[in-house]
Amino acid sequence: MKEKFLIKLEEIYKRYCELSAKLADPAVISDTAEWTKLAKDQSEIIEPSQKYEEYAETLKRMTDAEEAAKSETDREMKELLSEEIAECAQKIEALKEEIKILLLPKDKNDDRNCIMEIRGGAGGEEAALFAYELYRMYLNYCERHRLKVEVVDINETELGGIKEVVFNVFGKDAYKQLKFESGVHRVQRVPETESQGRVHTSTATVAVLPEAEDVEVEIKDEDIRVDVYRSSGAGGQKVNKTETAIRITHFPTGIVVTCQDERSQLKNKDKAFKVLRSRLYDYFSSQNQTAYDEHRKSLVGRGDRSERIRTYNFPQGRVTDHRIGLSLYSLDAFIMGDISEMTEALAVAERERQLAGEE
Repeated sequence: MKEKFLIKLEEIYKRYCELSAKLADPAVISDTAEWTKLAKDQSEIIEPSQKYEEYAETLKRMTDAEEAAKSETDREMKELLSEEIAECAQKIEALKEEIKILLLPKDKNDDRNCIMEIRGGAGGEEAALFAYELYRMYLNYCERHRLKVEVVDINETELGGIKEVVFNVFGKDAYKQLKFESGVHRVQRVPETESQGRVHTSTATVAVLPEAEDVEVEIKDEDIRVDVYRSSGAGGQKVNKTETAIRITHFPTGIVVTCQDERSQLKNKDKAFKVLRSRLYDYFSSQNQTAYDEHRKSLVGRGDRSERIRTYNFPQGRVTDHRIGLSLYSLDAFIMGDISEMTEALAVAERERQLAGEE
């Protein structure tokens, strides 16, 4: 009996062939809009279709070799055919695993830009300093991976930490690269202000939201209030004499967004609406308030020390992700943005979880 995923793959390949025929049709070629649409549809299934062709070709090679081996009398040729059969069988199994991964349902938000929110949690000023270090870590990561960062709002402390920062991340697969960073991050270290050398534990929360398109979320004028006020910063920094900062309150959900990073009121307003749309997209995707609260809790928890997805242990030079049990002893490089090994391991673990669910 043919495996389910192979039946699904055959259907995809059939669709791929139909699209290829249409794209070669002169009538379609002359219709730019239709051709573009069909080409986009085909591009989404080209990889599994190519794997199907490779799988079908390898299967045919193995079948032909098996048939030839049945009637072959020459011992040396029979050995060569046996080797061919074994090689094809091995390749077929490898292709099956690759195909299973390609057929896994894709997160519709993976190719979107994203919005990141970092807030100091338990631990006072040390938590705010840690939140700043996480912010710097993600800035360095984005720079390495050619992702553009645009600050929406930042609330700094007197000692150089941050109570909260909200920023946009633009670029290829931005959300896909950063989505597993949501949660409570815990740090264990001796703060500079600690005179007796005791290790303290503090936390910061990170939330990663896919950026919503304008057409996906309707924001009615009567549902919001837009307030303008003077920007301010730690120790009087960035204080403007004109009212350029923006605060948007969405009454039905209680969501409040602020933006004061730009000197232009219009730019701040545009940024604030972008964040509001993404938070509302996240909200309405969760169906109701209870589900939304649980979803947000799953992203960032309450900021308690016990609710952590990852621990940054400075005395040991170790960073541990508790979701997959992976520890890396390269904390200095990690905190400077070299987090790819961890993010890739999280993606692999998620893929394995999906595969286990398919079986």
